[in-house]
Amino acid sequence: MVVLIIIGIILVLVVYGIWEYNNLVRLKEEAKNAWAQIDVQLKRRADLIPSLVNTVKGYVKHEKNLLTKITELRSKIISGTPQERVKANNILSDTLKSLFAVVENYPDLKANQNFLALQEELVNTENKVAYARQAYNDAIYSYNVKVKYFPSRLIASLAGFKEMEYLEVEESAKAPPKIEF
Repeated sequence: MVVLIIIGIILVLVVYGIWEYNNLVRLKEEAKNAWAQIDVQLKRRADLIPSLVNTVKGYVKHEKNLLTKITELRSKIISGTPQERVKANNILSDTLKSLFAVVENYPDLKANQNFLALQEELVNTENKVAYARQAYNDAIYSYNVKVKYFPSRLIASLAGFKEMEYLEVEESAKAPPKIEF
């Protein structure tokens, strides 16, 4: 009878361990999926930038350095670690703000339908990136809590699950943009 109780306890522990392991795997995959959603939006944004640059190029001849910088940053948001890509994305956001400020000096460009459509599409993409970042950090939170809580912490450490990093906003992105007239 004692042997059956011990076997029953071991069986319950094994089933619990499998259940916790599967939960950890699911949460980690949710976090990976959330990053993939950010990746999709960054790629979408990167694909819009050449069209924007080409539309602006015809009007803004003497702003070549700004357009070159935007093109270089575009390539950085396509490759690298998640943190590097997000950092490049933040810098690109600031640079695009500068571009849109320069556009204010070109009434014909501001009225150009292609430019307006691209500008609206970039704004929509920015919103999607922000939402995807929030979803990513939410997924990381759920995963990290599971990795830290007892008793799932035991399963996590035995199976090699480690905490994942949140995506954090750069200090420069937290400050409001400077607008000068």
